[in-house]
Order: sequence, then structure tokens, then C-alpha cells
Amino acid sequence: MSRFPAFLTCATAVFLLSAARADDSDGWVQLFNGKDLTGWKMVPNPGNGISGLTEKKVDGKVVAFEGTVKGKKVPLWRVEDGNIIGGGPSTHLFSERGDYEDFHFRVEAKINDKGNSGQYFRTAFEPGFPKGYEAQINATHADPIRTGSLYPDARTPLKDYKDKITVMNTAPHKPDEWFTQEVIAVGPKITILVNGKKTVEWEDPNYLYKKGHFALQAHDPGSIMTFRKVEVKELKK
Repeated sequence: MSRFPAFLTCATAVFLLSAARADDSDGWVQLFNGKDLTGWKMVPNPGNGISGLTEKKVDGKVVAFEGTVKGKKVPLWRVEDGNIIGGGPSTHLFSERGDYEDFHFRVEAKINDKGNSGQYFRTAFEPGFPKGYEAQINATHADPIRTGSLYPDARTPLKDYKDKITVMNTAPHKPDEWFTQEVIAVGPKITILVNGKKTVEWEDPNYLYKKGHFALQAHDPGSIMTFRKVEVKELKK
């Protein structure tokens, strides 16, 4: 039997497998490279007791944003073991780009017991709780609004929206358990999924925010949030 057809069959199979893998990741851009904080900037919330902000670099790349809290230098956001880890007084970690409009924004994350974080999108680059939408990350924090919920405006009381959107009262994951949260935003329509299950499908009647940055939230000193993947696929309307 000729080896040539068999070789072609094998080569074709490899090619098709490679093509399938390329299609699976087509359009996805990794916002976290697994090594450092390239592409990210930190902004602390005012009045939270942080001073002396510095960047820790390794081989010219930022691997941590640090600050002085109660006289001690501490990491606020850092890369450790291939993960982004946030903690300490309230801060936000923003994408450098601020023109994301329509997209599929996905993270793989976990949050500690009593911790609180958020996956912001179409948000402004500013201190405090920035203007923009927020997909909540919270398993057991005192705030009863859990992972999978949407804050239509991070500055507006959620009670004003409870009759319009889905609010998760029970987290779809445990503390310190990895989960995937996805945000799909096209025009005024926002969809959130946790571990592949839809938790929110809502159309903003005011279309408050049309484009902006992505941001990850460190909510308070008792919260420790970990992200091992942060990625986006930009969409066309």
C-alpha cells in the first residue's frame, strides 16, 4: 500500500484540527497575558487611605501596583502564579483602551468568602465607583446582590432597577471556586452568563453608556479577587 495517501490523510487531519482550533479562538483577544499587567492601569478610590503609589517591575514590565496603607507598602493588584490578584482598600484596574463598544467580555475568576468584586464594562476611567455598567462578582459578601447580577449604573441604587432586570440572590458558585462570567453587550442590549447559564438579559431603555473601558474591582480590604483569564471578542451590530 502506498504511504503517500496515508500521509496526505494524516496531514489533512492535522490541518483541519489546527483550523478548527483557530476558528474556536477567532476574534478573541487576551487582555491579560498571564505574566504581567501590560495593558492595565490602576486608579484608587479617593479617601481610602492609600498613598505613595508605585509600580513594581520585572524586566521592564509592571507586575504589581503597590501603595502605602497604614504606613506599610502593600500590593494592591499583582500577578502571581499566572493570575491577577486584587486586594486591599478600594481600587479599580482599568484596560488602557477606552473605546470598547459592542463585545463579548469574558473572565475566569474566583472570589474569597465575604469578598466583593465586579466586572465593569463601557466604564469611564476615573476614581471612585466609575460611571458604567457592572456585572457583579460576589458569593457571600454582606451585599446581597450576587455574581450574575447587573448594576445598570454603578452609582445608582439597584432598587431603582429591580423590577427591570434579574438580580441573583444566590451565587451560582461557592467562595474560592473558579467560575466563568460573560458579558455580551450589543447596543443597549446586555446579556450576562455564569458558567454558561444566562442570568441577565436586559435592554437599557436609556442606553446610558455606549462605549468605554473595561475594569476589574477591588471593593474593600476584606475582599480578595483572582482572575486567571480576561478576554474580549469585539462584535459588529
